[in-house]
Amino acid sequence: MTDRIFASSMFFRLAIGGDDLGAFHTCSGLGAQVEVEQFAEGGNNGFTWALPTRISWTNITLSRPVTADTTKVSRWLEQLMRKVERKNGEIVALEPNLTPIARWQVLGIVPVSWQGPSFDPGSPQAAVETLEIAHEGLRAS
Repeated sequence: MTDRIFASSMFFRLAIGGDDLGAFHTCSGLGAQVEVEQFAEGGNNGFTWALPTRISWTNITLSRPVTADTTKVSRWLEQLMRKVERKNGEIVALEPNLTPIARWQVLGIVPVSWQGPSFDPGSPQAAVETLEIAHEGLRAS
Protein backbone atom coordinates (compact mmCIF):
# COMPACT_ATOMS: atom_id res chain seq x y z
CA MET A 1 0.00 0.00 0.00
CA THR A 2 1.27 3.47 -0.83
CA ASP A 3 0.99 6.72 1.14
CA ARG A 4 0.57 8.79 -2.02
CA ILE A 5 -2.68 10.59 -2.63
CA PHE A 6 -3.54 11.38 -6.21
CA ALA A 7 -5.87 14.22 -7.02
CA SER A 8 -8.93 13.05 -8.89
CA SER A 9 -9.52 16.51 -10.30
CA MET A 10 -7.08 19.34 -10.74
CA PHE A 11 -7.00 22.93 -11.82
CA PHE A 12 -4.23 24.77 -13.62
CA ARG A 13 -3.47 28.41 -12.83
CA LEU A 14 -1.82 30.38 -15.65
CA ALA A 15 0.15 33.58 -15.14
CA ILE A 16 1.99 35.38 -17.94
CA GLY A 17 4.37 38.27 -17.32
CA GLY A 18 3.07 38.60 -13.78
CA ASP A 19 -0.59 38.79 -14.91
CA ASP A 20 -2.80 36.06 -13.43
CA LEU A 21 -5.07 34.75 -16.20
CA GLY A 22 -7.02 32.52 -13.83
CA ALA A 23 -7.67 28.82 -13.37
CA PHE A 24 -8.22 26.36 -16.22
CA HIS A 25 -9.77 22.90 -15.98
CA THR A 26 -7.59 21.18 -18.57
CA CYS A 27 -3.97 21.55 -19.64
CA SER A 28 -2.32 19.52 -22.40
CA GLY A 29 0.93 19.77 -24.32
CA LEU A 30 3.47 20.03 -21.50
CA GLY A 31 6.12 18.21 -23.49
CA ALA A 32 9.19 18.30 -25.66
CA GLN A 33 10.74 16.38 -28.53
CA VAL A 34 14.48 15.91 -28.90
CA GLU A 35 15.72 15.55 -32.46
CA VAL A 36 18.28 12.77 -32.73
CA GLU A 37 20.90 12.38 -35.44
CA GLN A 38 22.11 8.85 -36.14
CA PHE A 39 25.88 8.51 -36.58
CA ALA A 40 27.48 5.29 -37.76
CA GLU A 41 31.04 5.05 -36.46
CA GLY A 42 33.51 3.32 -38.77
CA GLY A 43 34.59 -0.09 -37.46
CA ASN A 44 31.71 -0.25 -34.97
CA ASN A 45 29.02 -2.52 -36.39
CA GLY A 46 27.21 -3.19 -33.10
CA PHE A 47 25.23 0.06 -32.96
CA THR A 48 24.92 3.57 -34.28
CA TRP A 49 25.33 6.59 -32.04
CA ALA A 50 22.17 8.56 -31.31
CA LEU A 51 23.30 12.18 -30.94
CA PRO A 52 20.80 14.73 -29.62
CA THR A 53 20.69 17.89 -31.72
CA ARG A 54 17.88 20.32 -30.87
CA ILE A 55 14.78 20.31 -28.75
CA SER A 56 11.33 21.45 -29.83
CA TRP A 57 8.55 22.26 -27.40
CA THR A 58 4.92 21.34 -27.98
CA ASN A 59 2.22 23.99 -27.81
CA ILE A 60 0.26 24.09 -24.56
CA THR A 61 -3.54 24.11 -24.69
CA LEU A 62 -5.65 25.15 -21.71
CA SER A 63 -9.44 25.18 -21.51
CA ARG A 64 -12.13 26.08 -19.01
CA PRO A 65 -15.78 27.01 -18.73
CA VAL A 66 -16.36 30.72 -19.25
CA THR A 67 -15.83 32.63 -16.00
CA ALA A 68 -15.05 36.19 -14.96
CA ASP A 69 -11.39 35.33 -15.76
CA THR A 70 -12.27 35.12 -19.47
CA THR A 71 -11.89 38.91 -19.65
CA LYS A 72 -8.29 38.55 -18.39
CA VAL A 73 -7.40 36.55 -21.50
CA SER A 74 -9.11 39.16 -23.70
CA ARG A 75 -7.10 41.96 -22.07
CA TRP A 76 -3.85 40.02 -22.51
CA LEU A 77 -4.61 39.52 -26.21
CA GLU A 78 -5.46 43.24 -26.59
CA GLN A 79 -2.06 44.15 -25.13
CA LEU A 80 -0.37 41.88 -27.66
CA MET A 81 -2.19 43.55 -30.54
CA ARG A 82 -0.48 46.81 -29.57
CA LYS A 83 2.96 45.28 -29.03
CA VAL A 84 3.86 41.63 -29.52
CA GLU A 85 6.27 40.73 -26.76
CA ARG A 86 7.30 37.30 -25.55
CA LYS A 87 6.86 36.99 -21.79
CA ASN A 88 7.68 34.27 -19.32
CA GLY A 89 4.92 32.72 -17.29
CA GLU A 90 4.00 29.92 -14.96
CA ILE A 91 1.52 27.06 -14.93
CA VAL A 92 0.66 25.68 -11.50
CA ALA A 93 -1.24 22.40 -11.08
CA LEU A 94 -3.62 22.76 -8.14
CA GLU A 95 -5.65 20.32 -6.06
CA PRO A 96 -9.38 21.09 -5.70
CA ASN A 97 -8.60 22.93 -2.44
CA LEU A 98 -6.08 25.07 -4.44
CA THR A 99 -2.98 23.51 -2.86
CA PRO A 100 -0.14 23.54 -5.45
CA ILE A 101 0.92 20.11 -6.74
CA ALA A 102 3.53 21.09 -9.36
CA ARG A 103 4.84 24.22 -11.10
CA TRP A 104 6.33 24.83 -14.52
CA GLN A 105 8.07 28.00 -15.63
CA VAL A 106 7.12 28.64 -19.26
CA LEU A 107 9.65 30.71 -21.20
CA GLY A 108 8.92 33.12 -24.05
CA ILE A 109 5.15 32.70 -24.34
CA VAL A 110 3.20 33.87 -27.39
CA PRO A 111 -0.44 33.08 -28.17
CA VAL A 112 -1.25 30.71 -31.02
CA SER A 113 -5.02 30.74 -30.78
CA TRP A 114 -7.96 31.56 -28.56
CA GLN A 115 -11.32 29.99 -29.13
CA GLY A 116 -14.15 31.74 -27.39
CA PRO A 117 -17.28 30.04 -26.22
CA SER A 118 -20.15 28.92 -28.39
CA PHE A 119 -23.49 29.64 -26.81
CA ASP A 120 -26.28 27.19 -27.56
CA PRO A 121 -29.37 27.55 -25.36
CA GLY A 122 -30.53 24.12 -26.52
CA SER A 123 -27.41 22.40 -25.15
CA PRO A 124 -26.88 21.59 -21.47
CA GLN A 125 -23.09 21.86 -21.87
CA ALA A 126 -21.16 24.75 -20.34
CA ALA A 127 -19.71 27.41 -22.64
CA VAL A 128 -15.97 26.66 -22.91
CA GLU A 129 -12.99 28.75 -23.97
CA THR A 130 -9.65 27.35 -25.17
CA LEU A 131 -6.26 29.08 -25.21
CA GLU A 132 -3.26 27.67 -27.09
CA ILE A 133 0.22 29.09 -26.48
CA ALA A 134 3.64 28.48 -28.01
CA HIS A 135 6.79 28.90 -25.96
CA GLU A 136 10.58 28.59 -25.94
CA GLY A 137 10.91 26.05 -23.14
CA LEU A 138 9.80 24.70 -19.76
CA ARG A 139 11.49 24.48 -16.38
CA ALA A 140 10.03 22.56 -13.44
CA SER A 141 10.14 24.66 -10.32
